[in-house]
Amino acid sequence: MSDHYMQPAVVFSHGKESGPWGTKITRLAESARTLGYRVTSIDYQGEDDPLARLDTLLAHNPQGTPLVLVGSSMGGYVSAMAAGRLHTAALFLMAPALYIDGYPGDPAAAGPHDTEVVHGWDDEIVPLASSLAFAKRRRARLHLVADDHRLAESLDFIDNVFRAQLLRVRTPAD
Repeated sequence: MSDHYMQPAVVFSHGKESGPWGTKITRLAESARTLGYRVTSIDYQGEDDPLARLDTLLAHNPQGTPLVLVGSSMGGYVSAMAAGRLHTAALFLMAPALYIDGYPGDPAAAGPHDTEVVHGWDDEIVPLASSLAFAKRRRARLHLVADDHRLAESLDFIDNVFRAQLLRVRTPAD
């Protein structure tokens, strides 16, 4: 096994209208690096088909111990769908586009036990019911915040939840 595989890693998947280094990803990537994680953010710009994005993530073949997938909006769908196929220790989803027309498959079918979901009460793009259904099926931690789809007002809270998850999966309880 190579050292590259043994290093903890975080892989980010951005939303449909965003880019690989948007505000949320930049902030969370800084936290991940501070905690010793190797960080990758895949550029899906110009790729609007969620299944094509899933193929891109899987072709990237991310590895790490632990491996954490992070996704926002469409990237949340991509990360959730990939989690069961990769050796993923944790999943962190922000306003994930789940159970929406054009996004096939069951994102809750498989994946890591350690899953966090953050969703805004005032999300105008992705229905809150999507995250509720996913969290219930996966027994995930669900955080509802007074924010919209972009979650711009909740960055400090999101970063704190993310840091706690990274610390938890990096040093699992005995």
